[in-house]
Amino acid sequence: MKKEYIFTPGPTPVPHRVGLSQVRMVHHRTAEFGEILARVLDGLKFVFQTDNEVMLLTSSGTGGMEGAITNCFSQGDKVVVFAGGKFGQRLVELANYFGLDTIEIQHGWGDCADPADLEKALEADPGIKGVFLTQSETSTGVVNDVEAFGRIVKQTDALFLVDAISGLGAVDFRTDEWGVDLAISGSQKGLMTPPGVAFVAVSDKAWKAIDTATLPRYYFCFKAARASQSKSPPQTPYTPAITLVQALDVAIGMLREEGLANVFARHELFARATRAAVEALGLRFVASDHNRANVCTSVWSPEGLKSGDLVKHLRNDYGVSIAGGQGQLKGKIFRLGHVGYFDEFDIVTQVAALELGLKELGVPVEIGAGVSAAMKVLAEG
Repeated sequence: MKKEYIFTPGPTPVPHRVGLSQVRMVHHRTAEFGEILARVLDGLKFVFQTDNEVMLLTSSGTGGMEGAITNCFSQGDKVVVFAGGKFGQRLVELANYFGLDTIEIQHGWGDCADPADLEKALEADPGIKGVFLTQSETSTGVVNDVEAFGRIVKQTDALFLVDAISGLGAVDFRTDEWGVDLAISGSQKGLMTPPGVAFVAVSDKAWKAIDTATLPRYYFCFKAARASQSKSPPQTPYTPAITLVQALDVAIGMLREEGLANVFARHELFARATRAAVEALGLRFVASDHNRANVCTSVWSPEGLKSGDLVKHLRNDYGVSIAGGQGQLKGKIFRLGHVGYFDEFDIVTQVAALELGLKELGVPVEIGAGVSAAMKVLAEG
């Protein structure tokens, strides 16, 4: 019998009380569910650090991306999209699919997006209607400087759209202070809930754009969501993922109990411990040292070893799930998650499994070196 561990950067482990909250079904048109939804919507404002309305959608985070684009833009609108990983590329694909005039700015997979590139693009074309950025690019383990980009976009009429799907509830994200008009996230990462619920914090500037945008939308219509959520108690326009909303209610309560500053500090500590282990094992990071995300650590697979083989070995032999590479990094890297419901011993377990797996696949690592390095960081705090 193997105990199973999920150490991927999404979906992430679910706390027992969050999971148990899904056992009971309530009807979505009752006052009881309305009270739960009201708490969730208020809690999402807390996590987004915003006074803006938050639209709740039954979908994965990609549905939130699609909704933000279709509600706020029209065919032919010029948008700047930064693509330095799988999820930045997804924003490009969505913009192109819906007929936007996409100015794609590529940056290296493992590098940060450069605010100077945005300044150049805006100077070259003042008619740009939107700027799309990924905060925490889990495909590469990189975190982008949303605040710096927000300062630039604020000086224009463009909308600032940010994919905060893996960062929200794990690293600082100040929607209002940083001038984010469309902040998108999902349930299955820092918010410690199973996949299936997305949410978008929408600024007043974005609501004005919604009034004139002409792209088609139905299921992800923000006006319909707003009208339903404005009722007392709030509702959703269509049947929501009821049990996931119940779970999200409990998970947000846990984040409130811990406090956002402590949540961010915990993620930073676990990231440092994981990086120390990777260095002690003589492995190489994908992201450079100044832009490594606190939600996952991306590592180049040792020479001669396909990362997929390591991922399968850990899952099949130890019940430990880590993530492989995506897109152009498939087979080349593996990713160690530490986002959401993780504690110190999860970090140690993940590193110990990595050491054993590498050793058994013929990589000359010193057993215990990574665990020791991680433990020292955790002990020092």
